[in-house]
Amino acid sequence: MNNYYLKRTIRAVLTVWIVITVTFGMIRLLPGGPLEQLRGKLLRQGVSPSRVNAMIESYQNVRPNQSLPEQYYEYMTALLTGDMGQSFLQKEPVTAIIGDALPWTVFVMATSTLLIFLIAIVWGALMAYREGSTFDLASSSASILFAAMPFYVLGIVLIIVFGYQLELLPTSHRLSPDVEPGLSLLFVLDAIDHAILPIASMVLTGAGLQVLAMRGNAIQVLGSDFVRVARLRGLSDRRISVRYVARNAILPMYTGFLTLIGFNLGGSIILEQVFSYPGIGYYMFQALEARDYPLMMGIFLIITIALVLAVYIADLTYGLIDPRVKSGDSRETY
Repeated sequence: MNNYYLKRTIRAVLTVWIVITVTFGMIRLLPGGPLEQLRGKLLRQGVSPSRVNAMIESYQNVRPNQSLPEQYYEYMTALLTGDMGQSFLQKEPVTAIIGDALPWTVFVMATSTLLIFLIAIVWGALMAYREGSTFDLASSSASILFAAMPFYVLGIVLIIVFGYQLELLPTSHRLSPDVEPGLSLLFVLDAIDHAILPIASMVLTGAGLQVLAMRGNAIQVLGSDFVRVARLRGLSDRRISVRYVARNAILPMYTGFLTLIGFNLGGSIILEQVFSYPGIGYYMFQALEARDYPLMMGIFLIITIALVLAVYIADLTYGLIDPRVKSGDSRETY
């Protein structure tokens, strides 16, 4: 078991290191890369070469005159201390921008993922118990419809209906202009009010496939021999559904839901742009438009680390929720 945890830890750290190294190479090794473009732009504006070198050093945490290994060492050292350089567009440290925006994105995406998980478990189980009924057919059709609809399309529909026509919910920003962040009920309610539409667009489109997956898992478990034996023993339907069916049907979905958090962070780039919601996805889109490479690479690194961390947590905790997994070897061959 210790070897299993060690291998998963090494794999996660190695993956993050490879991503950081690729990020370093994308910025500095490609011909005509962003640093060269920035240097040429500044020189054409009449900035002195020494000033240009100082600006590039502040933006990218490297000294342009250093050798490549020395630049790589300084780049890694800066990242370990939380320094990702300075944004071209915002004129602020990248870590400060991400630190301000990340909690809002995590709030929307974590809430969306949790709601998707709960809806999938409850609704999928109900569909399985009523397999073939009108409820099952109607729910399956609705799930397929929402699963086929891109979340940003549904988001635009929600903005038009609830934002402009009914005027029930705000369509942009994280807070109202007159609300200050803080530990107050007004702040919490206003933050939730602004997050309802983004969360709804993610939940409605993301829950479709998960509901169908839970339904399929539950139907498979209902037909298992141990469920038939439990019924022959006279156990109540409630005990069978909770102890046998629900528990075994949820297990195959556990890893997928953890990794869904990481993938949803990537989807925030489009979602937050649609709702003008200033999270890391919103700033990522701005960085792409303005070719703000330090901010772009910093957010890309955060999203990648979040996905790797989600998979890592799933690997380490799967054995705790599934007693059949006793060791790393048994998990891989099960």
